[in-house]
Amino acid sequence: MTINTETDLQGMQRAGRVVAETLRTLKAAIRPGVTPAELDALAGTVFKHHGARSAPRMTYDAPVNVFISVNDDIVHGLPTARPLAAGDVVSIDVTPFVDGYIADAAVTVAVPPASPVVMRLIECTEAAFQAGMTAATAGQPVHAIGRAVEQEVRRRGFTVLRELFGHGVGRAIHEEPNVPNYFRPEDRKRLHEGLVIAVEPMVSTGRSPRVRTRRDGWTLSTTDGGLAAHFEHTVMITREKPLILTA
Repeated sequence: MTINTETDLQGMQRAGRVVAETLRTLKAAIRPGVTPAELDALAGTVFKHHGARSAPRMTYDAPVNVFISVNDDIVHGLPTARPLAAGDVVSIDVTPFVDGYIADAAVTVAVPPASPVVMRLIECTEAAFQAGMTAATAGQPVHAIGRAVEQEVRRRGFTVLRELFGHGVGRAIHEEPNVPNYFRPEDRKRLHEGLVIAVEPMVSTGRSPRVRTRRDGWTLSTTDGGLAAHFEHTVMITREKPLILTA
């Protein structure tokens, strides 16, 4: 969506605050022994407190409040009853519907103690997001974000998962434009002030940029067993650095 009014900005900020609180709450609860299903239930409690609903449940009939992906699962993971163990890589993707507005953000957390490569993977994914943010200013083409993300990931020795994109967001989960995490010269659409997009690098320790769908029909995983990390915020484009709505 494009934010043209103060009402729209306030609506997106309300949705963003629910995202931020949910992520904080779930991150604080991650420890060995807790299950993704328990984290999902906790997210449901936060949503209920704010009068929010799960946008993936509303839009796609997803059987979850939030998606939780573990280790080589990248995104859209269905929360399971398997207890988390030390060293697991846990990605939490939160997308609530709040009073007509949708915001979207994700974070990846390592269950301590984590290996050095896992910590580098998470640091790389967050750094790639920051690189994409630097390129996301009004007047720039969409492919400037992908170029910046891909360069940062390659510099750090990891792999961009090329089949998964960021996207416009606001009134629906997935709106125009698509926001690839690598340079595609055909993505010439110019970013404009007020445009709301989700910038979301998804990065793997493996060598393959491809993904596969698990038998549950939802969870997307790496094809080579590489561990995956996901970092995302909903941002509004300005003439300078974008305004993060889900911080």
